[in-house]
This record gives sequence, structure tokens and C-alpha cells, in this order.
Amino acid sequence: MRKSTSVVASAVLAFAGLATMVNTPAQAATQAEYVALGDSYASGVGAGTYDAASGDCRRSPSNYPHQWVAANPEYTLDDVSCSGATIADVRNNQLSALSSSTSLVTLTVGGNDAQFSSVVKGCLTESDSYCQTATLWMSYYAQHQMVDDLAALYKDIKARAPHALILVFGYPQVLSSSGTCPVIDLDAAKRTYMNGFADALAEGTKAASVKEPVYFVDMRRQFTGHGACGSDSWFNDLTNASALFHPNLAGYTNGYAAKFKATWGKSAS
Repeated sequence: MRKSTSVVASAVLAFAGLATMVNTPAQAATQAEYVALGDSYASGVGAGTYDAASGDCRRSPSNYPHQWVAANPEYTLDDVSCSGATIADVRNNQLSALSSSTSLVTLTVGGNDAQFSSVVKGCLTESDSYCQTATLWMSYYAQHQMVDDLAALYKDIKARAPHALILVFGYPQVLSSSGTCPVIDLDAAKRTYMNGFADALAEGTKAASVKEPVYFVDMRRQFTGHGACGSDSWFNDLTNASALFHPNLAGYTNGYAAKFKATWGKSAS
């Protein structure tokens, strides 16, 4: 059996039928197949470098799938994550990478369906009341329709990869409650609204993981104290507008990859 934390092991085995997901000694003799799915938070937008072959998908060798495989070389990685991906994009363009041989799947998706980029732009350029309305509308979507859409996607993933452990990584809160944002600052009200929207995305993803059981990895506590515009930010701000409010290299390393390693597998190579 692969080394993992006792909390995750017990949680994973609690799901019906998931006992078959744990590698046996016979399986350990061959490399296990890991498929990474999802959007820009999975592909590593903001990490600093991208694989030129990935084109507009902007997959980084420093994203959390690549960092985890570097510490767990008994797995081979097929990273099909893509910047801008929606739930439908994952279903239509990424699930073909899965098979009955897949033993591990990771996923982060839903932010684009909830119009994350448009909400951020509105909060940066419009009034407090506009930001409040936009975040409330999209929070409602995230906690209702998105739950059903994600649950249906999880069901499709299970059908294509029936023996896989499925880890769904949520979104963290993005903004620090203190400090000054460069270029365009955000007042306390807007920061509260935007972090509330991030909470809605996380809670909606969590609810979907209960509705169609997969293992949900909550990233909010991991990023506590490291919001954008703060003194120790793990996010890109407007000084890197192409990756605005996506994790920077520290965010992917100390945030997502560290949480992944602590949740499943080895923490170091």
C-alpha cells in the first residue's frame, strides 16, 4: 500500500468501492497512471514558465501535478489541464485521457463557469455595489447549478476511470484583508465580496464531492495569510495581469503541491 496520511486513507476507504484504488504490492512493480484535469489553476498559470508545446493551455512544469510526480516517480503523468477550461471543456476535451488503467485523477475546475475573470474585472473597475452584485450572482451559481454540473462531471470521470482515486482541489480565498494592491487597490468591502465568492466556489465544489463522492481537498486554510496584496502573497497581482489572482510559484509550491503531497503520496522524492 502507498504511503499516505491516516486521515486521508480512512476517508478514501470510506467511499464505496474505493478500496480497489489503493495500489497493491503487485501493482507497485509497474508505474501507475496519473491524469491531471482542469483549468488554469491546475495547468499552473502564474507559476512563471510554460511548456511551449501546451500552447494556449499554458501548462507549467511547476504546476501541482508536475511537482507531485517529481516526488512520486512511480507514477507517469498525463497532464491535459488547460487554461480557460470550463466543466464542459473538461468533459469534451480532457476525459479522453482517462481509462480503466488510470489509478489517480486530479481536478480543479468551475471558476470559469462562474465567470471568475469577469467578476474580478468588474470588482477592479466598477463600484462596490457592482462588485457586490456580481459576486452574489456568481456565488449563487456556484452553490447551486455548479454543484449539479460538477457532480455530473465526477460521475463521467468515474465511468471512464473506474479504478482511480479522484482528488478534487478547490480554490482558495485570493485577497489579503490588509495591505495595498499595486496598480489598482481594492477597498475592504470589495475584498470581502471577492473572498466570499471564492468561498462559494469552494463550498460548491465540496457539495458536489458529497453528491457524487470524490475526495475534496480544501485549499483555503493552506493559503491563509498569503492572499494577494498582503505582505507574503502567494498570488499574482496586477503587476502580472496575464495571471491575475492566480497562484505564483510560491502558491503552487507551498500551497497546492504541498497540500497534495501531504494528502496523498510522498512529500519528497
